[in-house]
Amino acid sequence: MEDRKTYNVVMTGILAALIMVTTMIVRIPVPFTQGYAHLGDAAIFIAVLMVGRNWGAGAAGIGSALADIFSGYTYFAPWTFIVKGLMGFTMGAALEHLEKKGNLVRGGKIPLLEILAMALAGLEMMAGYYFAEVIMYGSWLVPLPTIPANAVQAVVGLILAAVLASALYRTPLRKYFAIK
Repeated sequence: MEDRKTYNVVMTGILAALIMVTTMIVRIPVPFTQGYAHLGDAAIFIAVLMVGRNWGAGAAGIGSALADIFSGYTYFAPWTFIVKGLMGFTMGAALEHLEKKGNLVRGGKIPLLEILAMALAGLEMMAGYYFAEVIMYGSWLVPLPTIPANAVQAVVGLILAAVLASALYRTPLRKYFAIK
């Protein structure tokens, strides 16, 4: 692309909106917590593939925090901005490292190493929210029930993103991905 920076700015805004919408549309309340599970993680993973580590992290943090704000979870928005931003950054950093080593060869499908980068990002999200809630609630025990729900959310997001990315890599849209 001739003007990748303009593309990244525009796509980051679009992807942040997509992350916000996918987070807000399907919300599954999590028992024993004040939160909910959603499909926004799949959009975060796709965002990182499309615009890379830094821009993907920005889209993840902004889109997810906006979803919290517009869904009545404003008190969580600063934590979400950090946790989801780091989630995108973690995945992007892992992918960039693998790409430099030549370990990301696609052939029209999503490689196992890319799935592992998504899983690593999911683990970061689980740990990030756990520690955020430890700080918020002043207890190491109170946030424990959120771990399984966050794990399911990350796995569902990983599966959806892997299927969608695999399909998109087989189309002309592949040229728009930062991680090829």
